Amino acid sequence: MSGSDNIPMTPHGLQKLKDELKHLQSVERGKISREIEVARAHGDLRENAEYHAAKEKQSHIEGRILTLGDWIARAEVIDPAKLGGDKVVFGATVELVDTENDKTISYRLVGETEADLKKRWIAVTSPVARALIGKKVGDIATVQSPGGVRELEVVAISFEDPQEEPVSQS
Repeated sequence: MSGSDNIPMTPHGLQKLKDELKHLQSVERGKISREIEVARAHGDLRENAEYHAAKEKQSHIEGRILTLGDWIARAEVIDPAKLGGDKVVFGATVELVDTENDKTISYRLVGETEADLKKRWIAVTSPVARALIGKKVGDIATVQSPGGVRELEVVAISFEDPQEEPVSQS
């Protein structure tokens, strides 16, 4: 994700970025400044590991603030609750059956900044998501995985509120 391209995300994903940015700016910045002052008071900065660690942490926080600001500025908010239709698109929750083992799984297609495998939220740019885009119920998506080619049949497409956890199917 670089350049001036828009970054698709749900309203919930944008709010999480804004919340993190606000926390870093209002809490973490002040905390790290105090840590640097305390470490500075310990004397010789050349051999002060505490000072160098605090400066490194400050650099990380400032970098994250810049990254979040960039993502927020380029956010293209797409509300899945306002979507519909019979094709897999960004924001859809897709229920699939692996044709090889008949296991059912569901994924929600979200922006790269929101992807979370524990929730089964996958980036719209991931190989599985790219194979699913445009498919309808009954279609087979062919996905190249480390274990070989997998065929996933689309059995349901829904557009839920992205703040809700999708129901895990097995």
